[in-house]
Amino acid sequence: MKIVIIGATGLIGQQLVDSLNDSGHLVTIVSRNNNKAAKIFPSHSGFASWNGRNPNALVGLVNGSDAVINLAGENIAGGRWTKSRKQLILDSRIRSVKAVTEAINQAENKPKVLVQASAIGYYGTHPEVTFTEDSGSGNGFLSEVTQHWENALRGLSSEIRLIIIRTGVVLSEKGGALKKMQTPFKLGIGGTVGSGRQWLSWIHLEDEVRAITYLINKEGASGIYNLTAPQPVTMKEFAKTLATILQRWSWFKVPSFAVRMLFGQMGHETILRGQRVMPARLLAEGFVFRFSNLQDALKDIYRKN
Repeated sequence: MKIVIIGATGLIGQQLVDSLNDSGHLVTIVSRNNNKAAKIFPSHSGFASWNGRNPNALVGLVNGSDAVINLAGENIAGGRWTKSRKQLILDSRIRSVKAVTEAINQAENKPKVLVQASAIGYYGTHPEVTFTEDSGSGNGFLSEVTQHWENALRGLSSEIRLIIIRTGVVLSEKGGALKKMQTPFKLGIGGTVGSGRQWLSWIHLEDEVRAITYLINKEGASGIYNLTAPQPVTMKEFAKTLATILQRWSWFKVPSFAVRMLFGQMGHETILRGQRVMPARLLAEGFVFRFSNLQDALKDIYRKN
């Protein structure tokens, strides 16, 4: 297939490009910075530059493609949520989605499917509720962002099979949350953050990529899909399991007030609160996770037996 990936230089995008290339697909990497993309993908040849805003510059790229995957968006956990950073996080997503939507609508030979990134932040946070794709939206900045993000797709042509992937915390030693979370454990000061009762809905990077590929290939797949492993854990369970795999202690405890002081609202919503999210639709449609259990996932990541 001819596949266009926007935002391919992130953690998910890099693994996805490699996987699709290995499967023989023709991948075009759309990036703001071609030099940066070329360094990340030194053996790749299909690059295109795009500023993330102008739909006219994107029409020629999506025209004639089989699938478009839009992973673009400013990093949620890249720093404290100042007023300006909140606006950047929101604008980067909405502008990208609206431009992609308009470009696809203008294309004479439209792609068959659009895979649009979103996040489980849509559901808000709760200590007891289990969320599925049928659950409504929640409260908080993350929920607000994802609602606007997804609503920006409303103008997409009905000819296009639209898939929205609400992704949880992606686990990989290459980057993302786990790379930050492992550091204190490797230094011998790892442990529970906050109460430890908050839920962590995670997914192994390999399963994230496999799920996206599965949904592209499954002609009947459309709508919302939660990309999370079927066995979410509490932060206390996560800390204990990670310590075991790394053969370190899990004795340190970071109090909630310290997280709020360091990270403000960003820490409160992304670290101290959580949600228990299930991939109900993937499971119902027969998708098989390679890593359903956290211990198995971390063993694979760190190659521990």
